[in-house]
Amino acid sequence: QVQLVESGGGLVQPGGSLRLSCAASGTIFSIYAMGWYRQAPGKQRELVATITSGGTTNYADSVKGRFTISRENGKNTMYLQMNSLSPEDTAVYYCQATIRTTDVIRRYWGQGTQVTVSS
Repeated sequence: QVQLVESGGGLVQPGGSLRLSCAASGTIFSIYAMGWYRQAPGKQRELVATITSGGTTNYADSVKGRFTISRENGKNTMYLQMNSLSPEDTAVYYCQATIRTTDVIRRYWGQGTQVTVSS
């Protein structure tokens, strides 16, 4: 059984920073691409950033220059450093990973962590 657990969300003032973490656990043979997504109230879930196992990154235009995605392969952990936060960044943030277990490769999702940007 594989689990993804996010942490690091919370309330922050505009212009502030937060660092999200996503830890994968269970019977894991390999973790391929990983990513962060977010869903604001009344909106569809959207891509924030992705990172391959080799470290190639991709960002949504709305977060370029402000957010940084990274991962520690040896710890099966991914991060999202979020700087210069604005109220428009308020959402539930989800991590996603493509993981190989004993005989299956599939995408897994975390339960989400709330990020609220407000004064």
